[in-house]
Amino acid sequence: MAESTANTLKIREFPIDEHPKHTYLNHEKGILSWLFTVDHKRIGLLYLGSITLFFFVGGLLALLLRTELLTPAQSIIDADTYNQIFTLHGAIMIFLFIIPSIPAALGNFFLPIMIGAKDVAFPRLNLASWWIYIFGALFALYSIVNGAVDTGWTFYTPYSTQTETAVVSMTLAVFILGFSSILTGLNFIVTLHKLRSPGLSWSKMPLFLWSLYATAIIQILATPILAITVLLLAMERVLGIGIFDPSMGGDPVLFQHFFWFYSHPAVYIMIVPAFGIISELISTFSRKTIFGYWAIALSSLAIAFIGFLVWGHHMFVSGQSELSSVVFSFLTFFVGVPTGIKIFNWVATLYKGSIDLKTPMLYALAFLFLFTIGGLTGIMIGALSINVHLHDTYYIVAHFHYVMMGGTVIALLGGLHYWWPKITGKMYSEFWGRITCGIIFVSFNMTFLPQFVMGSQGMPRRYFNYVDQFQGLHQFSTIGSYILGLGFLIMTVYLVYSLFRGPDAPSNPWKSRSLEWMTSSPPTPHNFEYTPVILNGSYDYHKPMREFRMGIANETEAHDAPVERETT
Repeated sequence: MAESTANTLKIREFPIDEHPKHTYLNHEKGILSWLFTVDHKRIGLLYLGSITLFFFVGGLLALLLRTELLTPAQSIIDADTYNQIFTLHGAIMIFLFIIPSIPAALGNFFLPIMIGAKDVAFPRLNLASWWIYIFGALFALYSIVNGAVDTGWTFYTPYSTQTETAVVSMTLAVFILGFSSILTGLNFIVTLHKLRSPGLSWSKMPLFLWSLYATAIIQILATPILAITVLLLAMERVLGIGIFDPSMGGDPVLFQHFFWFYSHPAVYIMIVPAFGIISELISTFSRKTIFGYWAIALSSLAIAFIGFLVWGHHMFVSGQSELSSVVFSFLTFFVGVPTGIKIFNWVATLYKGSIDLKTPMLYALAFLFLFTIGGLTGIMIGALSINVHLHDTYYIVAHFHYVMMGGTVIALLGGLHYWWPKITGKMYSEFWGRITCGIIFVSFNMTFLPQFVMGSQGMPRRYFNYVDQFQGLHQFSTIGSYILGLGFLIMTVYLVYSLFRGPDAPSNPWKSRSLEWMTSSPPTPHNFEYTPVILNGSYDYHKPMREFRMGIANETEAHDAPVERETT
């Protein structure tokens, strides 16, 4: 594949589909080979399977909540059970699904491939992060069977220090899960700094990797704050240290400051990787160079920084000073600027693009619509005068779900469909993919748009019963949630079906320019047969299609010698 002289490397270019069809899927067989693998692709799939399981568990709990809310009075569960279910729904979806969903699953699989590396910097540490995740999940499951928590996923004091439910085991689960997040972030940062292929400068790096880089910074800096917070809560219950107990000189509001100092940056752990996926989808399916590359890349870092400064907007009604509230309100508006930059750049990329409405692109367009609603409503509740009235109403529930599910989950689905051929080597049904995207989009709006109306009319969140005037809206929302669940069921069926009956995927079905599409589908055990040399950027759609550029067997030569291209 490659010829070298003392001063020049000659690189043969060849059609992508001529790559050999080796696959990591049958490289080593047996359950133990998966459980103790250090292959980043298999670890990514282990994460993907784990988060999918917890997503369906959390989704079933949500459907149970919506079923109870069909009527104003009790129907299928009692009030205590209702409190436990919405707490578990939130905790499972946040800590076991959405935080690790994109970075740990898709990021683990594709980050090394997108930089031309054989693996992450610390493969064994990568495996350890998954085992730590499973260990934390087991603690969470233990707390479910040992008196499920009823505090809400935020574990607010003083109630969390007084309830008889399994707060200690659930907070220890969160504590353990935090280590998994930190190790993943550390691995990604070192990998991006040290293992990029020759020619892959920061300016050529895919925006998905920029988003993972920004996310990793947040994971490393913010997650220890959560670990300390939940550990203090556990010590408060077990040892009675009194840090959150006013009778012992403590302050229950201090817990909120600690918790949200992590949990608002954690919102960006959830959403910033989604931004990276959308950048990939819009550029690929518009056949255009991404508009404002550096603006999008640096705005991810800006969000990571500013995100640490806005935690107080969760506490406008918690008794903080008026000056603090004004400052946090301003910063809430300010953090919307880098997010707005991304949205305007994506729209500019779409302008006059050769748009191909494949399933991943439909999810990207759905993301633009749904996340924009979530972002604009976030600006609204950043205003003090509005927040006081809407705080702890269903308006907050709707806003949160438009950001987290309308943003992160929709982007995850777009990324999953985009990279499914590369992950599995199989193509899914495009017809069912488009139909399901439409079902999910419509039913999501059916579920959560009525909640904006309910919240603006004063319907409190987390209430077991409600007044009769909200019954119609609750019923409409519940019907939407049933259809939404059906959409996810259909998706599961056609994706699983594709594994057994789907046609073989070519190496690059979308004609993308980024590096992960320049290897076989699925990738070889070491990703590439040779070390790639990067000649073009990931979004050079304005240049004639060059199928691939690789072929270096000696990495020392690759760094030292100029490149002479040879076409066949």
